[in-house]
Amino acid sequence: MNWNKLTTSKQLEEIKALSHSKPVLIFKHSSRCSISSMSLDRLLRNWKAEDSEKVTPFFLDLISYRSISDQIEEIFKVPHESPQVLLIKEGKAVYDESHFSISYPVIMEKI
Repeated sequence: MNWNKLTTSKQLEEIKALSHSKPVLIFKHSSRCSISSMSLDRLLRNWKAEDSEKVTPFFLDLISYRSISDQIEEIFKVPHESPQVLLIKEGKAVYDESHFSISYPVIMEKI
């Protein structure tokens, strides 16, 4: 999986703009959380190379960039959780899930 690293608040506006032409997936990860590591691993094991044609994936390291997660909550109106996945389309969060409810098949279905 070829992640785009989410490291600046400026990228959130870019994500909103990009989502008008292609869905954007944001995965919020805490390296201090075993559930987050397991959820990330499940996503990575299921990801197919051709999925990058359907959705642009972004990875947010919550330990280093927690303030960006707060901005995501404000901009997309989705309460913060960790781990968490959001699917952005047309500038809006159309799907979000957290913890063990993060499901690759459901994400691909929502795209």
